[in-house]
Amino acid sequence: MGQKIASYFKFDELGTSYKKEFLAGLTTFISMVYILFVNPNVLGVSGMDKGAVFTATALASAFGCFLMGIVANYPIAISASLGINAFFSYTVVLGMKIPWQTALAGVFVASILFMILTAFKIREMVVDAIPRDLKMAISAGIGLFIAFIGLSDGGLVTANKSTMIGLGSLHVGTTWLTIIGLILTIILMSARIPGAIFIGMVINVIIGLSLGLIHAPTQWVSGVPSLHSTLGVSLMNVGHINTLQLAVVVLTFLLVTFFDTTGTLVGLTEQAGIVKNNKIPRIGKALAADSTTMVVGSLLGTSPMGAFVESSAGIAVGGRSGFTAVVVGVLFLLGSFFSPLLTVITSQVTAPALIIVGMLMAQSLKNIHWEKFEIAAPAFLILVGMPLTYSISDGIALGFITYPLSMIAAKKGKEVSPIMYGLAVVFIAFLWILQAG
Repeated sequence: MGQKIASYFKFDELGTSYKKEFLAGLTTFISMVYILFVNPNVLGVSGMDKGAVFTATALASAFGCFLMGIVANYPIAISASLGINAFFSYTVVLGMKIPWQTALAGVFVASILFMILTAFKIREMVVDAIPRDLKMAISAGIGLFIAFIGLSDGGLVTANKSTMIGLGSLHVGTTWLTIIGLILTIILMSARIPGAIFIGMVINVIIGLSLGLIHAPTQWVSGVPSLHSTLGVSLMNVGHINTLQLAVVVLTFLLVTFFDTTGTLVGLTEQAGIVKNNKIPRIGKALAADSTTMVVGSLLGTSPMGAFVESSAGIAVGGRSGFTAVVVGVLFLLGSFFSPLLTVITSQVTAPALIIVGMLMAQSLKNIHWEKFEIAAPAFLILVGMPLTYSISDGIALGFITYPLSMIAAKKGKEVSPIMYGLAVVFIAFLWILQAG
């Protein structure tokens, strides 16, 4: 049985093993488990029941991970997309005064359109049309983005009135927990210790508990909250999507999710060494997995789902097959029962892992032709755009709008795919819609 599973997931071909895949899945889960608590808090602002959102997030994430792992054989986990959940609550519900039930229906409609685009292989065509240099920039940009998230979550970088951002306070105990974890993980990585990122997390938890910086859970197991208040609500409210304003909302959900998840998939597959000759094998199956999960998530009662950037942590410790994603899916199901225990995985514990992974993903910068300015300019804008706009989609937009212009100026316009020209126009409209919203 074990050999059949290993053969299905192509362990020998990918140079991996059960041990590597399980460790990778565990590392990815630990890096992204915060979403189980962050998503209910963000969507709870809209009036949604936090318990129901918690369960919806866990179940939809598990479903997506199983689909991505078994169908596409990618070591990439799926969960609720950060940023768009905030757009759901703060912009759509609170800002536009749209009931959360109607907003959830908007997510459902967007997810159906998302599936149609995937079925007609439009997303696949887009991925294949992106030049390799820009794919490298996307991968590195995501690296800088998640490193910035890690620095921020860990308290090493904070908002500063004078300089916009600055060094965080060194008089805060939790910040030192991040620093200790980062130094420890750097030492373990430099010493080539297998599973260094995960080991660093475990030791950091122990240190945090012993110093009282992390509070031990009061109970081990809790019941799974009911889905009664959110299950099927999106489907029942589709008829309320009947105004221009709501059409813009649906379009925004669609555009942000399309480019966020597509960009994330490109970056992660590059990191995992899946990309061959600028082509991503089985990309159609991967895209189908995340679009289907988006539909399921909307029916269960959560904001758009997509490929999760923290999957890079598992890839960094050796995850290469879909078995990694399957492990994450199982842990999401178990996590729904052991939610009190998961509270020990604080942002200071995951921060060092995100920073280290960001370092590793930045290595793709060496593959960009920096000597060609017409390539370097859009690549650089993607690179800096993601962390500085706090958005994968916006970073991609800046680079993709610039790319055709710089290539035309360099008298290389014929080398640009028609799809890339079309994307430049789409991204201009995309940014305009976001600003209007």
